Amino acid sequence: MKTAVIGGGAAGFFLAINLKEMMPEMEVTIFERSQQVLAKVAVSGGGRCNCTNSFAAVSDLSQVYPRGHRLLKRLFNVFDYEDAYRWFEEHGVPLVTQDDECVFPQAQDSHAIIDCFLSLARRYHIEIRQKARIDSLDTLSDFDFVAVTTGGSPKGEGLRWLAEQGHEIEAPVPSLFTFSIADSRLHALQGLVVKDTSVHIPGTKLRAEGALLITHWGLSGPAILRLSSYAARHLADSDYRASLSINWLQRNETDTQSAIYEMAAHEPQKLLTTCNPFNLQQRLWTYLVEKTLAERATVRWAELNKKDVNRLVNVLTNDAYDIAGRAPFKDEFVTCGGVSLKAVSPATLESKHVPHLYFAGEVLDIDGVTGGFNFQAAWTTAYTVATSILRTCSASATRQTH
Repeated sequence: MKTAVIGGGAAGFFLAINLKEMMPEMEVTIFERSQQVLAKVAVSGGGRCNCTNSFAAVSDLSQVYPRGHRLLKRLFNVFDYEDAYRWFEEHGVPLVTQDDECVFPQAQDSHAIIDCFLSLARRYHIEIRQKARIDSLDTLSDFDFVAVTTGGSPKGEGLRWLAEQGHEIEAPVPSLFTFSIADSRLHALQGLVVKDTSVHIPGTKLRAEGALLITHWGLSGPAILRLSSYAARHLADSDYRASLSINWLQRNETDTQSAIYEMAAHEPQKLLTTCNPFNLQQRLWTYLVEKTLAERATVRWAELNKKDVNRLVNVLTNDAYDIAGRAPFKDEFVTCGGVSLKAVSPATLESKHVPHLYFAGEVLDIDGVTGGFNFQAAWTTAYTVATSILRTCSASATRQTH
C-alpha cells in the first residue's frame, strides 16, 4: 500500500510519521512544491516554534478557533493537546509551558521540531520529493491514498484543482496580521508594550484581550493578532478599513472615573502629565492626556473640570482609531478559508467527493489565534487522517480474509 502526502509542512510530516508508526509496511512519499521542507516551522514563534498550548485558559474552543472549533472539539477526542505534548516528549523533544500557557521546545529552537521530523522520516524511509508540484490526482494514480496538507493558499490558486474535483472552497483571506494606523504621534511610541488591554471593532461583537504592541506602522501584539483572526472576513470585506476601539486599562468607565477623582483628591497640586493613577507607561500616559485635553494637558490634578474627566475616561476606556490597512505578521502568517468542512467527513477528514483523498492542516477551513493553536490543529487533523487510513486498510484486509 502506498500513500502520497502533498505538502512538506508540519501537518504533512506529522501525518507521514504517524502513519508509518501505525503501519510500517505502508510506503509513504511526501511531495513538497518548494526546495525547502518545514520552512514555516523554522520561522514560527520567532524561531522557537510555539508548537501547542496548554489550553488551561480556554473554556470553549470557539475562543481560540474562529473557524473549525466544532470539528476540532470532536477530533480532540482522537488526539488533543495533551496527546501532542506527550508525543513530542516521547519522540525526544522535551517541552516547556510558559506563564501564558504557550508551549515551546525546551531548547527554545524550532529546529528541535524540524530535526525530530527529519530524523524520523529517515528512520522510517519516508521518501521526500522536493520541487514537486502536484495539481492533479492523475499524476498520483500509483498511490492508494492521497493526503493534502499544502497549508494556506492566500491567493486561492493552489485550491483550484480541488475545486475542480467538486470540493467546496471557502475563499482564503489573511487571518493573523497587524493593523496599520495613520497616526504619527502614535508611531512615536513604537516599541511600547501595554500588557492588559481590550480591543474591539465598534458595531460588532468582535473583540479580544491581551498585550498590545505599538509599532512604527500602527498596532500589533497578541490582542491585535487575536482580533485580526476573529475579524478576518469582516476586515477583508471592508478592504481593511474599519474603526478600532481600545480600552487601555481593561476597566469600566465607573471604576476609571473613580480612580481619576481619587487621584485629584490625593495629589491635587501635581501636574496631570507627570502623575497617573493607572501605572501606564509615562510616554503613553502623556500621549493620551495631550491627545485628549490639548492645551489643558498642562493643568494640575486639582484643576480638572467635569468635562476633562469625562474626556479622560473616554480615551482610557474607549480610545478610537481608524484601521488604514493591514501589515503581515511575518513570523506566523495564517489564512482562514480553504477546503470547506462540508466537503469532508467529520470523523475521518476523507473527501466526500473523491474516495481515499484526505485533508489535514491549514488547507482546511480551520484556523486559530496566535499561541500555538494552529500547530495543534495541524497535529490533530494529521493524526486523524493517519488513523483513518489505518482503519480503511484494516477493514479492507478483514474483507479479503473472508
